[in-house]
This record gives sequence, structure tokens and C-alpha cells, in this order.
Amino acid sequence: MAYFTKFGRVKRMHILSQQGRNFLQAPWAGGIVLVACVVVAMLLANLPVTAHFYHKILHMELGISIGGELFPEGMSVEKFVNDALMVIFFFTVGLEIRREMSYGELSTPKKAILPVIAALGGMLAPALIFTCFNFGTATISGWGIPTATDIAFAIGIMSLLGNRVPISLKVFLTALAVADDLGAIVVIALFYGETPNMLLLGIAVLIMVGIYFMRRMGEFRTIAYIIPAVIVWTLFYYSGVHATISGVAMAMLIPTTPRYSRSYYLHKADVIEQGIRNADKIENENEAEEERMYCLRRMKQISNGAESMSHRVEHFLMPYVNFIIMPIFALANAGVHIESVDYFNIFEYSSTVGSIGMGIFFGLLLGKPLGISLFSYLAVKLGLADKPQGATWRMLAAVACLGGIGFTMSIFVDNLAFDAETQINLINKGKISILMASTTAAVVGSLLIILNAKKSK
Repeated sequence: MAYFTKFGRVKRMHILSQQGRNFLQAPWAGGIVLVACVVVAMLLANLPVTAHFYHKILHMELGISIGGELFPEGMSVEKFVNDALMVIFFFTVGLEIRREMSYGELSTPKKAILPVIAALGGMLAPALIFTCFNFGTATISGWGIPTATDIAFAIGIMSLLGNRVPISLKVFLTALAVADDLGAIVVIALFYGETPNMLLLGIAVLIMVGIYFMRRMGEFRTIAYIIPAVIVWTLFYYSGVHATISGVAMAMLIPTTPRYSRSYYLHKADVIEQGIRNADKIENENEAEEERMYCLRRMKQISNGAESMSHRVEHFLMPYVNFIIMPIFALANAGVHIESVDYFNIFEYSSTVGSIGMGIFFGLLLGKPLGISLFSYLAVKLGLADKPQGATWRMLAAVACLGGIGFTMSIFVDNLAFDAETQINLINKGKISILMASTTAAVVGSLLIILNAKKSK
């Protein structure tokens, strides 16, 4: 009886473990975890028991004491999340952009032209709408907030809708989100950095040039890229250019070609397989087992060398980014103190501060789908690109609504657009507007896709 009880317990643990793995591999899992972290952050920031400790932890100074000075300078927990941990997020975004440009949906002009043009429209229209509400006011610097799309949420919701969305539009939205991320990175680099220290920036560029030639000479050891990456991040951090841009820059330098060619790998695999067969003929079992283990280790080494460093690193980092770094970012940035934001006046307009609420809300909810749909339509009608196969314009417009899910990137730009000490109320209003617009865009986009799918059937 005890045996069967133990067996049942082990079986239940195995089932739970398998369910956990299935959840982590689902494309929508990261979005669910992020939503849960947003709720937790809001509770932590507003419950009387936790609010004080929550904000105290975020502003706690971090660093290593060197000669009585903290290194890095001015590093708090919140800044560590936004300037250090988010570098890894931007690094994976850079790897994804590089992959798509090398052999994915942005690899040829014919493939790239429609999502790139659509992404351009999806950035210009929201920026224009925000400017209309805030032109000539103190909040005009936030024009970049509604221009970004959260690729994880958009693709996660689209995957939940299953076969209601044509495959061609799933590919279109994925490529558009990648192009949109590239545009957001350019916006951050050009418009939301401080006046750069050209000496430090020049040293960082020289190091990256050295890494480029190191890659051309055939360097494939990961450590040879990690150490310079840390140095480049430090130089960017002190130069005034936002430190996260260093993650994208370094991602572009990671080798995308494997160490071993396909023919070399197949030849070595045959040799190793023959070695395992020969080990079976050895009479001494200990020697035979040792030979087998050597062959297996060698096979693992050859297999790693047959996979590009870029793909290997991206595959390794993705679970940590989706389920650790992004949730921590949400916990650190979504905790808006409710009393600091008047929800009834969030869309209020004034001649001095405009209306950041209306600019962001309508920029994401209306500007994104309008810009994506209009620019896509013009690109097809002008003969610059082909309409996604099997897709109607109504379904494309419905999918474009999912582009209004800003969340992660929009909150990130919101933190950069205003001064955290003197304009914290504007930052909080921006975050609330982003959450409201992203939620509405997700619901509206999903409903429109479902309705269009029923009409098509």
C-alpha cells in the first residue's frame, strides 16, 4: 500500500512538473506573468502595510564601495532594474532583430518592406496624436511613449486566438513588432539620452570595432564577448547615452554563423558514432563506459559548435528574460500610488501641461491601428509590397489593434521622458494611461479578430 501511495505521489509530481514546463513554453505565459506582477506591484504600492517598504526598497542605493565611492555612481534598485537588468532584455531584442535581418522576415527587401512601412506608420500616427494634445506644453517630451508595441503581449494574445488569425498575419505582426522595437531603440538613443560624453562614447565605439574584427577573425568563445560587453555597458552608463542601447549594440556583434560547417559536423558525427560502436567491442566494461562518455562529451561539443552563438545565447536567455527580468521590471515600474493620480482628471487638458492621458490613450488605441493599417494599404496600392496571403483588410486592421498594446516599452520610455524628481506625477499618469490603453487595445483587437473570423467562415 505504501508503495502505491509513494508511486501516486511521484506520478502527481511528474504531472505537475510537465504542466509547469508546458506553461513556461506557451507563448502567452510571459504575458500572464506580467499581468500578475502589475497587479502585485499596484497592491504593494497602495497597501498601508507595504507601500512605505515598497518605495524604500526601490530607492535603496546599490553598488560596490571603492575608495569610499559607490560604483556604479547613483545606482538605486529601481535604476538597476531599468539600466542594468533591462540591458539583457534589449540584448535579446537585438539578437531577435539580428536573426530576422539575417534569415528571417526582415532578411530581404521584399519580406521586410511591408512590416517596416507598417511599423513606421504605427510610430508616426501615435506620435502625431500625442503632439496634438500636448503641443507647446511641458509634456511634449512624452511623444515617444505611445509609439512602442509590446511584442510579448501582442504575440501572446494572437496565439490564444489560434487559427482565427491567418498565418500570414501572424508573421506580419511578428515582423512588425521586431521593426517597431528597432524604431523604439532609435527613438530612445536619439531623443531620450543626456548630452553624451564623447570621449567615453568614443572609447566604447573603439572597443566595439575591436569586437567586430575579433569576430571576423573567427573568435567563437562566449567569454571573449561577455567581458567587453560589461566594459561597453559601463562606458555607456557614464557617457550619457542610455545604457540599454549598449545591449542592442553588442547583440549586433555576436556571431550568427556557427563554428563548424554542416559538412564538418556530419563528418565528425559519423566518426563519433563509430567510436561508440567500437566501445561496445571493448571487453573491459569500465574502459568501454569511459570511451562512451568521452564520445558523448565530444558529440555535445561538436553540436554546440554547429549552432551559432547568437541562436544559442538567445535560446538560453529567453526564459530568464520572460519570467524573471520582465516580471521584475513590472514589479518595479507598475507600482503607481493611487492617491498621487486623480483618475477622474487623468484625461483633463490644461494649457500648461496639455493632456498626457489623452495623448497616450488615443495614441495607442487609435494611432497605432490607424497608422499600421493606412501605411500598409498605401504600400500595397502603390505596388511597394504584397498584401499578406489570405488576409482581408478588415482582419489586418483588427490585428493592427494589437499593436496598441504598449506596456513594457511604453513604460520604459515614460520613465525616460520626464524627470523622476520633479515630474513624478506625470510619470504616474503616463503609466496609468499606458495600462488602460494597452488593456483596451487587447480587448478591442481580440473582439474584432473573433468577429472578423466568424464573418469569414
